[in-house]
Amino acid sequence: MNDVANKPKSGNAPAGDDTKLTFRRFTNGDNMWTGWDDLTEKIFQADHSYKCPTYVHRTPPCQGSCPSGHEIRGWLAIARQMDKPPTKDMTWQEYAFQRMVEANPFPATMGRVCPAPCEDGCNRNEVDDFVGINAVEQYVGDWANDNSLKLPEAGEFTGKKVAVIGGGPAGLAAAYFLRRIGHAVSIFEAHDHLGGMMRYGIPGYRTPRDMLETEIGRILDMGVDVRLNTKVGADVSVEALEGEFDAIFWAVGAQKGRGLPVPGWDGTENCITGVEFLDAFNQGWVVGTAKKVIVVGGGDTSIDVASVARRLGHITHKAEKDIDPHNALGFTAHDVAGAMRREGLQATLTSLFPLEKMTASEREREDAMREGVTIMGGVIPLEVLRDDKGRARGLRMAECKMKGMTPEVIEGTEFEIEGDIIISAIGQMGELGDGLQELDNGKGYIATDPMYRVKGKPKHFAGGDIVRPHLLTTAIGHGRIAAESIDHFLNGSPVDKRPKVDVHHFNLLRELHQRALDPSPYDHTQTRGTSAAKFAVHNYEDRSSNQIIPHSDLFKGHFKYEGRGKREEVHIQADQVLGNFNERIKGLTEEQAINEGKRCMSCGMCFECDNCVIFCPQTAVKRVPKKERAVGRYVYTEYSMCIGCHICADVCPTGYIQMGLGE
Repeated sequence: MNDVANKPKSGNAPAGDDTKLTFRRFTNGDNMWTGWDDLTEKIFQADHSYKCPTYVHRTPPCQGSCPSGHEIRGWLAIARQMDKPPTKDMTWQEYAFQRMVEANPFPATMGRVCPAPCEDGCNRNEVDDFVGINAVEQYVGDWANDNSLKLPEAGEFTGKKVAVIGGGPAGLAAAYFLRRIGHAVSIFEAHDHLGGMMRYGIPGYRTPRDMLETEIGRILDMGVDVRLNTKVGADVSVEALEGEFDAIFWAVGAQKGRGLPVPGWDGTENCITGVEFLDAFNQGWVVGTAKKVIVVGGGDTSIDVASVARRLGHITHKAEKDIDPHNALGFTAHDVAGAMRREGLQATLTSLFPLEKMTASEREREDAMREGVTIMGGVIPLEVLRDDKGRARGLRMAECKMKGMTPEVIEGTEFEIEGDIIISAIGQMGELGDGLQELDNGKGYIATDPMYRVKGKPKHFAGGDIVRPHLLTTAIGHGRIAAESIDHFLNGSPVDKRPKVDVHHFNLLRELHQRALDPSPYDHTQTRGTSAAKFAVHNYEDRSSNQIIPHSDLFKGHFKYEGRGKREEVHIQADQVLGNFNERIKGLTEEQAINEGKRCMSCGMCFECDNCVIFCPQTAVKRVPKKERAVGRYVYTEYSMCIGCHICADVCPTGYIQMGLGE
């Protein structure tokens, strides 16, 4: 959800410049040669030159940056109409959806709320602006919901049963991938609804509940058993689960917020954590707050807290009959807004980091300030100030500077902020009580190995925030990898070392098989390999599991300046925010999604530009016959004609061609 309009550019075209980029490979004074030996090696030498093109598949940085392991380049190739659906009756949207859910069953949700590290890593930032990956993902996810697409069918039942503890993104993802394999899954959830932080930690104007129900419902339709209002440890013992199930996956999340480590916090009733506040709000227990709210944080959670508080406003009257026993901080409960008078409140968000270095996305910060939230960067809380009744009346603060991740108070800069409620949104931790103490690593988390196996407990696995609090997409990625580890455990097979680049990769052989273009059988007799051999994929090498292609390996001059297609946003002004819980982001149209897909530079993969064919002086580089083509298999080299001149590699925009055959 990082559609940042003014993101700094590092390429040749400054932000807002609509001119074409230069086609020069080097700026004045730059070159790629360090000495004469390098120069003579590159220049063709008729008596000894041996380097010819190899088509090398590497992982683009967007995929390498995605915590859930999306094959982003793959479904953008579908969006841009380069990779056609395998059957005529399949739409490109359905084909893209199928590719997306190989890694992430929540494209509509993540297309809205993921802070999109993939976009930060996008090589297109070096040209003009990142590809709107989130926006295309949201479009496909919404289209899938509107057209009632289903997830792949569950695999044939293996006879193994897995208990998943927690129905948040990690637990639901693990359940999904385990059902695809064929294992039976039962989810145990302490709340009365599934969704975890997607439901109870993010307000509905960012994750519309009908959308969330649809994406969760698709997973349940695969035959997942659900046991709501069931807290493991209290309602059912770990021992009982171990007796009933063959494996257990712990995805209980980090349900406990961190309080401020300052005097006066502990025991003060109107000091709460951001996790408590958002959980109460999303369960309908809080419909109003106080006149002045102070939020301490700087991440996306703190933005959500401050923005929700602004929307709720201050309740100036309530009837005793409206008070719910589950109320938070003495404020009123579910569904009594009609009995109240509301007015706006003052929300102040403070952060140790300066505004531009806050971890919250720039877009979320800008929206919050537009909606009337005051954001103060570079300040540190020193003490909770209390009144004569022991309630917090504000914070004593000071300016600070950061040395790495350590704040240093600037002496003589102390000041006070008034507040009726102080909310700490500085982090989360697990809460492993009620019979779960054996899982606690002493820090409120569950310790696992890289395969997400719980240390010292062979049939136990864990993932999500209870292992490492991070992004929702990170939790989904944990669920995917843990499901594979659980499958290995249940089969009694060793768990192989995970690849260096642990994401979903393009598989050329699978692509060829899908098009009925499998290589011919090899008879295992000694034979001379040629460009015409049908038993192998000619001059192709897959390095995707251990290499990410940098922008320096691309010919960026091929790409002209083309501004990003941005989603329409509903900007709410400060005087309109009270009670406004409408969704802010409107998705792309089909045309916009296709056009944004076309901006993808297809890093590390041929996108059929024909440069290598056109510029080869020997006509050694040729197109694969049309009937034999597939994505990733568009050109080949006839080595009897190749002279090793390197021109094809120089003009390849995507870095797919490497001069190395024969080394």
